[in-house]
Amino acid sequence: QVKLVESGGGSVQAGGSLRLSCVVNGESRSRYCMGWFRQAPEKEREAVATTGNGQQFYHDSVKGRFTISRDMAKSTLYLQMDNLKPEDTAVYYCAADRRRLWCDLETIESTDWGQGTQVTVSS
Repeated sequence: QVKLVESGGGSVQAGGSLRLSCVVNGESRSRYCMGWFRQAPEKEREAVATTGNGQQFYHDSVKGRFTISRDMAKSTLYLQMDNLKPEDTAVYYCAADRRRLWCDLETIESTDWGQGTQVTVSS
């Protein structure tokens, strides 16, 4: 069992940057797959970025703007978001898939979720 605690959301203007953090409490030393999802109003939750087994994958809409990384020593997952756009507005969720070492946007199946953090980008 792990607990994921997110922080770093907020409101920015288009073109700005934010960095989301997700602290992993529990089985934090295991190198399982992790990722970030987002859910905009009246839309389904979608995978934005994943990391596992040394590989990272990104949704086409965020490639070149978002970077996912993981600091095992700090038991923390990050999502650096640059050049933000209004369409990035959503609640962002940290996720862990403790059944897999590797995953991409299609294969990640979250076993644990963070509480979510709101990101709002104004034009």
